[in-house]
Amino acid sequence: MNISVLSIFPEMFGGVFNASILKRAQESGAVSLTVRDFREFATDKHHKVDDYPYGGGAGMVLKPEPLFRAVENLTEGHSPRIILMCPQGERFTQKKAEELAQEDDLIFLCGHYEGYDERIREHLITDEISIGDFVLTGGELAAMTVIDSVVRLLPGVLGNEESPALDSFSTGFLEHPHYTRPADFRGMKVPDVLLSGNHAEIERWREEQSLRRTLERRPDLLGEAELTGRQKEVLRKLGWQEED
Repeated sequence: MNISVLSIFPEMFGGVFNASILKRAQESGAVSLTVRDFREFATDKHHKVDDYPYGGGAGMVLKPEPLFRAVENLTEGHSPRIILMCPQGERFTQKKAEELAQEDDLIFLCGHYEGYDERIREHLITDEISIGDFVLTGGELAAMTVIDSVVRLLPGVLGNEESPALDSFSTGFLEHPHYTRPADFRGMKVPDVLLSGNHAEIERWREEQSLRRTLERRPDLLGEAELTGRQKEVLRKLGWQEED
């Protein structure tokens, strides 16, 4: 996968892109990550990328020319998904991450200031994404979040192909609890079933714990899930009431 980021603060990405999983993903050839300063594509001598809004008002608005020119430079000969990071966009989910992980090319636009010229939204982008109902100083941190979420889903990136499939939200539920050595830490013991060696019982326990955690923390997810008869039975024992 090729991922390009357009930002006026490209230095923000160095630490994130050059560490941990994202660094290893690049070294293995699973992904290419590049960041461009779209000031390079401004047409005036001061490399100005923003201006006052027509009609007045507070703040500055990103001009269309630099971003259009930058995207056209990056997309010559192909048509990637072009993603605008914005609090007005579609709420980012694991399902969206899985969708984007199927693409070969992604471009992320990161803005600052008051907002974007509306012509950028209407005529340049393919997707508009928000990571939550709050406002950041710019789209850079949001883009890093989305990119990390997508790249870890690429084949071979995590090493264990089962890992992303069992993540919270990938199954429709929150993930079950995890334990490791020691089996007894200050009197806090690992559940006996995990030490039993009975893999069928372990899988049943994990499913039940996943359902319990989802019911306690994110019951809204249960309304969207396609539940099996056994899952419904487990949830009823936990106090869940199926909606009519």
